[in-house]
Amino acid sequence: MSDDKSVAAFAAPPVCDLQPYVPGKPLDELEREYGVTNAVKLASNENPLGPSARVLAAVTEAAAGLNRYPDGNGYYLKQKLASVHGVSQSAITLGNGSNDVLVLLAEAFLTAGSSAVYSQYAFVVYPLAVQATGAEAIVVPANPDSHEQPLGHDLDAMLAAIRDDTRLVFIANPNNPTGTWVEHAALYAFLRAVPADIVVVLDEAYCEYSGEGARTVSWLEEFPNLVITRTFSKIYGLAGLRVGYGLSSPAVADLLNRIRQPFNVNQLALVAAKAALDDAEHLDAATELNNSGMHQLQEGLATLPVKVLPSKGNFLLLDLRKPAADVNEKLMREGVIVRPVGNYGLPNHLRVSIGTAEENAAFLAALKRCL
Repeated sequence: MSDDKSVAAFAAPPVCDLQPYVPGKPLDELEREYGVTNAVKLASNENPLGPSARVLAAVTEAAAGLNRYPDGNGYYLKQKLASVHGVSQSAITLGNGSNDVLVLLAEAFLTAGSSAVYSQYAFVVYPLAVQATGAEAIVVPANPDSHEQPLGHDLDAMLAAIRDDTRLVFIANPNNPTGTWVEHAALYAFLRAVPADIVVVLDEAYCEYSGEGARTVSWLEEFPNLVITRTFSKIYGLAGLRVGYGLSSPAVADLLNRIRQPFNVNQLALVAAKAALDDAEHLDAATELNNSGMHQLQEGLATLPVKVLPSKGNFLLLDLRKPAADVNEKLMREGVIVRPVGNYGLPNHLRVSIGTAEENAAFLAALKRCL
């Protein structure tokens, strides 16, 4: 009988050293493990409203055709995205969530002997994608706690960190898990300063919450090295269907589509995303709920011994000023799931998604008891 460990020894060294991504704990797992009921999940930055009625109707109708492969090119979704953003369909890359597009970018532009730049507390997928290629990660120290955007991106330091072998720069705006953001004037100046042969990836998974996404798309014509990634997992409420996209120059999109897996976006996701783009009312409702929930949480947290970072996303990062693992465990026993971020190097912090008014109130009450 063969030894599976000896087979694993032949895997690519960068892959062997990877630590798998750990998702937020599901509700049913928490209730089963801790014996609680009516648990609240505020761990994964999901839209508590879920998908709109229009999306559900479109998905129900499309379900009858699940015996057929989806359109591998995603023609109708690309057509809708092109109309919404004022770009050509040749500038669009569809992904199994925007994570898929981030990985495609790493695969397309990084090799051993090259490097990628990202901020210290940036989205965890960046180091995973970079390391898997064998490229070197240049991790730039984030803003200090005293900064107006604590733990956020220091663009001057990121620019200074770029080397001759750098091929990618990742910027999340707003950033997950900190919630911090970069003003457009500073971001534009950064793009003008970056050498034209280095791809700048602007990850805008939460841009709909900030209301400032339209301006960056207009920069694509000026900066052929700019790639913007977006997702339907957050404000559109389609996290379970996994669909996102990238906007770029047609030349970059052509490269990404060469390595993109066939049928990487399923039929229901294609239909749901197109329907979601047609439902402005649902987007407005989700934005309004997020704004009121943000105010509710900030007001409640102001009475507790925690530091709350500024955020333009649908979540808040809390500095408990002490190790957060014990508080996180107590919250789970109270039936509340939030996100510990020790894997980001932030062992004193918890990230909490903004939920409904009832979910937010349950979290605040539970956190008060746990602290």
